[in-house]
Amino acid sequence: MEPDALLEAVRAGGLLPAGEPVVVLLSGGRDSVCLLDVATRLVGAPAILTLHVNYGLRPEADEDEAHCRALAGQLGVELEVERPQRPKGAGNLQAWARDVRYGAAARLALRRGARVAAGHTATDQAETVLYRLAASPGRRALLGMPARDGRLVRPLLDFTREDTADYCRARGLGWRDDPTNQDPDSYARARVRYRLVPALRAIHPAAEANVLRTARQLREEAEVLDELVREVLGGADRIEVARLAALPPALRRLVARRLAEDAAARAERGGGGRQGPPDPGGLRDLQAPLVPAAGARLDELLALGPEGGAVDLGDGVRAVVEQGVLRFAAGAPPLAPGAVALPVPGRVAFGEWEVRCDPAAPQPAAGVLDARTLGAGATVRAWRPGDRMSPLGLGGSRTLQDLFTDRKVPREGRRTLPLVEVGGEIAWVPGVATGERFRITSATRSAVRLTATRAA
Repeated sequence: MEPDALLEAVRAGGLLPAGEPVVVLLSGGRDSVCLLDVATRLVGAPAILTLHVNYGLRPEADEDEAHCRALAGQLGVELEVERPQRPKGAGNLQAWARDVRYGAAARLALRRGARVAAGHTATDQAETVLYRLAASPGRRALLGMPARDGRLVRPLLDFTREDTADYCRARGLGWRDDPTNQDPDSYARARVRYRLVPALRAIHPAAEANVLRTARQLREEAEVLDELVREVLGGADRIEVARLAALPPALRRLVARRLAEDAAARAERGGGGRQGPPDPGGLRDLQAPLVPAAGARLDELLALGPEGGAVDLGDGVRAVVEQGVLRFAAGAPPLAPGAVALPVPGRVAFGEWEVRCDPAAPQPAAGVLDARTLGAGATVRAWRPGDRMSPLGLGGSRTLQDLFTDRKVPREGRRTLPLVEVGGEIAWVPGVATGERFRITSATRSAVRLTATRAA
């Protein structure tokens, strides 16, 4: 393709408007070099900030940085270089590198009110679809990368890697090749590029074009399906289990996956639940969160029953059914706080709760106990499997698990719910029961009221 033809096609796409600020991701490879030159010609050098990340993981890393500096100088654009240090326990190398790159780009974009341009091509698109199809089965896997995703734009998605190479040669622009991208023994993406794609071409020479055409059609159809899902949810982030079960199976799966993926995306933007930095600028990772198990294990979720429960779906997401409502949460379940002493009177923090013990009139009421039975102090702790108490008015001993079920306390919240223990005996559980021995009687001369308030 002639360089001017590529330039005009990108101009017509409208993703790089003249004069509007843009952060261009520059690795030094042919695609990003092509993108930077095109952006400079369309947007204008003063509006461009180029970002290069030197991970220092290869012997050639400093040479790559030097090449990017020289190119930025040649084109008259500003260059920002990040040199991150990979922390211990960072997990997958490529995922960490991607998080660093996009996190830095989001910060720069926010500072300048800019969009972010990445040099993904049609070749990358085909490889992404094939990779996701193998790794994340489901309709979303076939949609590929959108040309616009929040602040992130991909102006070169209609062009192949060969097109960007031809452009660079015609413009006299050199580029750097990353040898790790050519190592199929070490990286799954390289196996797709150098083994799977050639095998598909051997079956049909238009294999890549057919994959791209299919992805394009499915993205168009996805807009219709997404609108149907939006109508069902009406802006809510959860749904009644009975209502979900009444939907047609295909729509049921789409609704569940939307809720799960939205939960994963919220965690990603907020910096919690999933690996990676916060994303306050609406710059999404190049791989939007996929949670295929949300649809595949839907029957298991619907069968949790009235008591509810939680199911770990992988990908940092779990499904939670509480009081007949299904929602999704990202990250590990909350840990039970450690036991703390509660003065009488007094107050204490317990995880996300504040537990108070205040003087009260000696009259029977919710949470009101005979002060004499508490002595000088009590202990606030979390529920343990096997805990029992003698609930006021029920007669005999009951397990807390049975009481939680009777009072419809969600399973997800039981591990962090505070309970008050005195001398090894459970005196009070908020919203559940008061111990028989701690009740107000005609002999009670002083009383205290126990309250537990969840922090805002």
